[in-house]
Amino acid sequence: MKLESFELGTKIGKEEYAEALPELRVALLNAQFDLRKAGFSVVLLLAGDDYQGVDELVDVLHEWLDARYIDTEVFLRPTDVERERPLFFRYWQALPPRGRVGIHVGGWAVGAVRAEVLDEGTPESRAQTLRHVSGFERGLVEDGTLLLKVWVHLSPKEHARRRKSGKRPAGAEDEEGSRWVWEQPAEALRAAEDFIEKTDTASAPWWIVEGTNDRHRNLTVARALLEALEGRLGSASEPESSAGLAVRLPPAPDVLGNVDLRAELSRKEYRSQLDDLQDRVRKLAIEARERRVATVLAFEGWDAAGKGGCIRRITRPLEARDYRVVPIAAPSELEQAHHYLWRFWRELPARGRIVVFDRSWYGRVLVERVEGLARDDEWLRAYEEIRDFEEQLTESGAALAKFWLHIDPDEQLRRFRAREQTPYKKYKITDEDYRNRDRWDDYAAAVNDMVARTSSDSAPWHVVAANDKRHARLRVLEETCNALESALARA
Repeated sequence: MKLESFELGTKIGKEEYAEALPELRVALLNAQFDLRKAGFSVVLLLAGDDYQGVDELVDVLHEWLDARYIDTEVFLRPTDVERERPLFFRYWQALPPRGRVGIHVGGWAVGAVRAEVLDEGTPESRAQTLRHVSGFERGLVEDGTLLLKVWVHLSPKEHARRRKSGKRPAGAEDEEGSRWVWEQPAEALRAAEDFIEKTDTASAPWWIVEGTNDRHRNLTVARALLEALEGRLGSASEPESSAGLAVRLPPAPDVLGNVDLRAELSRKEYRSQLDDLQDRVRKLAIEARERRVATVLAFEGWDAAGKGGCIRRITRPLEARDYRVVPIAAPSELEQAHHYLWRFWRELPARGRIVVFDRSWYGRVLVERVEGLARDDEWLRAYEEIRDFEEQLTESGAALAKFWLHIDPDEQLRRFRAREQTPYKKYKITDEDYRNRDRWDDYAAAVNDMVARTSSDSAPWHVVAANDKRHARLRVLEETCNALESALARA
């Protein structure tokens, strides 16, 4: 895409501008008020080679809209907290809940273009970022977010005029601002055109706005926002949730059916190996802390399969400062107002730390699929979204291990009844646990699909035979060690 095609020299006079404003501002406020009761959010990405023009546009939108219901984020260089996590952590953190407008200044667009201009990272890492940009934007749009991307452009002639005037735009003194544009205009133009061309899609197109005339710039962007908002608000509501198993996927391998549940260990064998494996975990965790390698462990499995016991055997040899266990239950009201992955991005560990998820992002393709809590299109696209999420984790250097603890129905029933007879375990058993047993085959099919569609070389599934708790605990410890050793070898 050639940005020069948009260099038309369009101008809007003061009288025309003043005449258009009252009606436009009222319409914007009304649309924003209606948005508060709607079931979607708005993300307005403002970027461009006219950094000062973008800043002025943000001020104008805050004046024309109700600033109480706008979440504005200016993406400068990553903070210490952000640098400790995958690149897109900061963009997920800033997403507005449904009913609000988020204005993202620079965002993933300027970050990617600036990295190309300043030759940051490697060509491979920059290509990975482009791929994740596409996945991020597609995921937002498919989740219902109204995404409007605006690139404010100045012609090379106008850039040259401003440089000749000697008046440097705000931020031109540092790379966080516009120094990369001010000092390398030709490279910035080439990189911007390449980025825009690769991320301009039917579902998330770019609006290229000429920035030379500020009145033209302001009206063009405001009208685009209003048109998009009114179009979405006037469209039909989202389809109702459909039956979870209405869609038939190509048959997946029967992973669960091939698990040998007879595997077991004597108490003596268990004790002789447990201490060694826990000592190995402890030493690897200390090395990961010192070498600043993050660790993410995700546990899934049948009810009463022993997730808690496995987690305790991992955390027991660790120092409390090094890990957190995050239990995942039904999403809160705030979590429901965001993309389902939002709450998991928020919990990612800093480099050198460990986070253990007791149930995880796989709820979208398990319980939400089977129980009809997610529409077919939602859980179907989740496989790709999850693969991209996990790829970003491992690309950032994190150790990642995913466990499915497998037991058979008879063993599950035996454990249910044992829990009911144990005072400090009775709280774990509910009517829902028994009800879920009636859908065992549906859940088994979902697990087989999950394993087949989300296993990769960097993020394989470990399906663990767990009829014998001792065997399961040692297998989990061993695979945790393997994941840590693999990540440390890459670091």
